[in-house]
Amino acid sequence: MFGILSLFLYLCRLKYYLLTTTTTMNKNIAIFTLTSELHDEQSVSSVTQEFLGSLGIEYELKGNDYSDYGVACLDLIYVRTGGTEGIFLKLLPELRAKSNRPFYLLTSGKSNSLAASMEILSYLRQNNIKGEIIHGSPNYITHRIYLLQKVEEAHRILNETKLGVIGKPSDWLISSNADKEQVKARLGIELMNIPMESMYKSKDIYESLKSVIAEYHLQGFTLRCFDLLTTLKNTGCLALAKLNAEGYVAGCEGDVPAMLTMMIVRSLLGISGFQANPSNINPDAGEILFAHCTIPLDMVERYELDTHFESGIGVGIRGYMKEGPVTIFKISGDVRHYFIAEGALVRNQAKPDLCRTQQVIQLEDKSQVQYFLTNPIGNHHIIMPGHHKELLERFLL
Repeated sequence: MFGILSLFLYLCRLKYYLLTTTTTMNKNIAIFTLTSELHDEQSVSSVTQEFLGSLGIEYELKGNDYSDYGVACLDLIYVRTGGTEGIFLKLLPELRAKSNRPFYLLTSGKSNSLAASMEILSYLRQNNIKGEIIHGSPNYITHRIYLLQKVEEAHRILNETKLGVIGKPSDWLISSNADKEQVKARLGIELMNIPMESMYKSKDIYESLKSVIAEYHLQGFTLRCFDLLTTLKNTGCLALAKLNAEGYVAGCEGDVPAMLTMMIVRSLLGISGFQANPSNINPDAGEILFAHCTIPLDMVERYELDTHFESGIGVGIRGYMKEGPVTIFKISGDVRHYFIAEGALVRNQAKPDLCRTQQVIQLEDKSQVQYFLTNPIGNHHIIMPGHHKELLERFLL
């Protein structure tokens, strides 16, 4: 089994590599400039070359030609000098018509450029227009640009995303639905209700789900999977584990906010997320035991097949993820609230009286366990390897 698993995971990772490589080749950053006529162009150009060269990023310098503003993955407006506030104000209607993105004002701080950027940003804020000044050391600026680029890439992905709700949320998920209009407005994702009967065209659950994905042109779905126990006498655990590893978002129990959270993770990081619920919390230690009967196969070092915990039938997966840094993330169905915590997976366990994949996570900030006891966003949360709080928070601004 492990030989087949190794080959499967290799092929999945190869697919991710090829997709990521293609995406990277198509990434682009456009830098537009604002320059006062009072400043000597030769000296300003010298500063520009030195400053942009210190950042170590690939970009296309557009100068003061804003004709294709909004086309690139990320647009930066390099405020090269002071006295450019009026120039920006004249450009603003044109730029707003081309793009509804925030305005990112890049500045070296030379020639009063920072002061001009602050005046421009103040005007934008007064008019409820989002913006940010990108200023600091080369390392800080480069890191900030990286975050912004990842966020803009994710927004582009989500604006072309369709997610299916196959069946409806399980009866016990009384707080885990979503507002379709809010989801579309805030994330760009289109939610589609798909009848559960679509799953019964084939007795092979994996093939049925692939057929639904193709028919509705989905990038992911959440499935009212417990209905399969009575209709097909089987579970969707293995099929979901495989589909997640293939690059789709495949969620359990019809939990729409959990599916949205997984899709955000996929769009930002290109990785799968583990949908699980807390089974035990130790507030004093800041430890939480998460468990579920399926986990994406590309997230584990190895796995074992068992029965589904609640029903004792079908197939459940006991997956063992590599110990180390993790992030716990959940967004609400109205996309207004979220929870993010960083921590470490300290051990996998295999107790018989729980859902089969079991992870004990130690939170870096022990006080965050109180969220689960006083103000949780449903019961399912998404766990991913690595620490990604900064990027997730940037996306959710």
